[in-house]
Amino acid sequence: MLPFTICPVGDTAVLARFEQRIAQDIGASVTALNLRVAAAKIHGVVETVPAFASLLVFYDPLQTDYDAVASAVQALAQTADSGASAGQGRLVEIPVRYGGSFGPDLPFVAKHAGLSEQEVIARHAGREYRIYMLGFLPGFPYLGGLDERLFTPRLDTPRTVIPAGSVGIGGEQTGVYPIASPGGWQLIGRTPLTLFDPGTGKLPYAAGDRIRFCPISEAEFEAIAQKEAIG
Repeated sequence: MLPFTICPVGDTAVLARFEQRIAQDIGASVTALNLRVAAAKIHGVVETVPAFASLLVFYDPLQTDYDAVASAVQALAQTADSGASAGQGRLVEIPVRYGGSFGPDLPFVAKHAGLSEQEVIARHAGREYRIYMLGFLPGFPYLGGLDERLFTPRLDTPRTVIPAGSVGIGGEQTGVYPIASPGGWQLIGRTPLTLFDPGTGKLPYAAGDRIRFCPISEAEFEAIAQKEAIG
């Protein structure tokens, strides 16, 4: 695990702060520390919030204090990695129909990259992405690991409505919109899966997990969408 610093955040949280850059090794360290904190069941800790290069650990000040939690978190960093704490996370596969009405910005991304649309699809679906953090929307995964050839600027004017399940590229990142919302990322495809359940807050992934996008046909999209609608 990479080194980090500890500092207080108000009187109810501890921040473990790694080097402030977006990188696979830092993301893996954040995930590993988050898993260790969860497994250790530190007295008084009530919630953790992983981000790109930090882990925020909330605690109940009526049960514990900053010094106790900070010491416990620092001690966990010294333990040896195991399969449960190595920071790999689960691999979640998400089917995606690329291009056409499902991904209206695919032609622009391809032109910007100097690639064909099929080459963009192959590069986008040809690797695993780490979920660095969830934010912006409930369950929106900020993913690291995008092929540099696919880096594409955001839209000059964001769309007011983006369909749920849309897969997009924004700058150096890619992600998927779990619910319909405004947004300024370049849309290259859409998944038929229902990713976020507003009733339960359930998601098929968490920060630290890995995502692989799997290209599907329009017929496969419709078949999966029908199953999702039935529940």
